[in-house]
Amino acid sequence: MSKIRSLVTGGAGFIGSHVVKHCLAMGHEVVVLDDLSGGFEDHIPEGAVFVQGSVYDETLVANLFEEYRFTYVYHLAAYAAEGLSHFIRRFNYNNNLVGSINLINESIKHKVKCFVFTSSIAVYGAGQLPMREDMVPMPEDPYGVSKYAVEMDLKAAHEMFGLDYVVFRPHNVYGENQNIGDKYRNVIGIFMNQIMQGQQLTIFGDGEQTRAFSYIDDVAIPIANSVNLPAAYNQVFNIGADKPYTVNELANVVGACFGVKPDIKYLQARNEVMHAYSDHSKAHSVFGEGSGIGLAEGIRRMAAWAQVVGARKSKEFENIEIYEKLPQGWERKPEGATSTTA
Repeated sequence: MSKIRSLVTGGAGFIGSHVVKHCLAMGHEVVVLDDLSGGFEDHIPEGAVFVQGSVYDETLVANLFEEYRFTYVYHLAAYAAEGLSHFIRRFNYNNNLVGSINLINESIKHKVKCFVFTSSIAVYGAGQLPMREDMVPMPEDPYGVSKYAVEMDLKAAHEMFGLDYVVFRPHNVYGENQNIGDKYRNVIGIFMNQIMQGQQLTIFGDGEQTRAFSYIDDVAIPIANSVNLPAAYNQVFNIGADKPYTVNELANVVGACFGVKPDIKYLQARNEVMHAYSDHSKAHSVFGEGSGIGLAEGIRRMAAWAQVVGARKSKEFENIEIYEKLPQGWERKPEGATSTTA
């Protein structure tokens, strides 16, 4: 029997590192491609081959496919900062769309058996609750636009060339290995990092926006296993937790896991979807029920891990393209800019 060889892009990142772990457990030979812009090499499970580089590097991607002849591709590499994507449009589309097309091209050429893509509920936009796969996506930010464009390209590639695919739309995933030092995304990691540094917890708006925060096992395990389930092929699945919570409720749960009462600083509301949660009945019918790990237990597990690895210094994003209307706390002046008064 020939060996199963899988490419996991973003495999040094949060969800990707967990998918690598589960693929290795299924007996796959795994190659990780990651530029380490948001991940860490020590997150990559032992036994995987690591290649440092970007999916945007067309030559590198082509060489990897030629060398390893992958059976499956799990594409998780992306810069998943919805709010910031308005201000980094070129970066967003190069990394999240053009980079994906490089992978799809090579998957077609090398007859990959299945291309597994992590999209996002950002494709739905606002006002569609609960979000269901039969709804027409209406993304409201460049990140969601790029994700939906890849979904449409995969459908076109299947119809033209027979490339099988599975699309997952996860949301608000948290757990061990999350980059808690990224101030632009992953509110749970941000809260934990702030608490460990003795800082106030920052919340945009009044904190009454709702999200269904999803523990990593409810997402990574189905993603890894999807290639084994013919019923999943050429389908789109919402995946994650069913119960939404407000960000204020989340702050209290995170604080309790660290034994502190949250000291919250409310910032000016930013342009974001107020309520976002999805229906998962389709995923449950194919992958079964989730892990059963609720928010309090999932946060406890992540907090225990975070306390071991310690706080991480938040990095500024260095390639802001548009400075107008940057949300409070994200403001940075371009080099050489001078202050002006109205």
